Amino acid sequence: MPLEGRSLAFRYGKDPWVFRGFSIEIGEGEIVGLSGPSGCGKTTIGRLLSGYDIPHEGAVLLDGRPLPRSGYHPVQHVFQHPEKAVNPRLRMQRILNEGWQPDAAFRASFGIADEWLGRYPGELSGGELQRFCVARALGPQTRYLIADEMTTMLDAVTQAQIWHAVLDVVRERRLGMLVVSHERRLLERLCGRIIRLE
Repeated sequence: MPLEGRSLAFRYGKDPWVFRGFSIEIGEGEIVGLSGPSGCGKTTIGRLLSGYDIPHEGAVLLDGRPLPRSGYHPVQHVFQHPEKAVNPRLRMQRILNEGWQPDAAFRASFGIADEWLGRYPGELSGGELQRFCVARALGPQTRYLIADEMTTMLDAVTQAQIWHAVLDVVRERRLGMLVVSHERRLLERLCGRIIRLE
């Protein structure tokens, strides 16, 4: 069954609607791109689909039912800035194991060095930290991944390694994925279809 956003509407406080009446469906094993200019609501749509925000109108459904509100969330979201997604007071081993405990082979596929596990987030580069965030999001109970400008801030080599590792997992486990990006070439290379917002 797909991940669906039905007639979604969202706004901040009493500001104008960011969007209204927006619907989206992502099937198992499907990679969908989402593009558009800054401020059009791309990140907000991702946050609604992953349960970080609640729509003012409409509903987000998985298998035809509302998203779960407790336990391991089947829709995981990786943001552009990894430093905002981790607790700076925890060592990386504990951060990585918050959702599951990936083995050495899985960590290695994302280029995670064992010596990084004992460090704090502030002791890692942005690329090193993002590798942890992506690996953490791909636990065995994950069914959908929201990749929100996931590698935009990283160098080309790190981008390629992370995307290669992610796609291996997505294809092997038939995960659905929403790729939010300004990069047209990336979306065209990865996605079976692309939704363009105005």
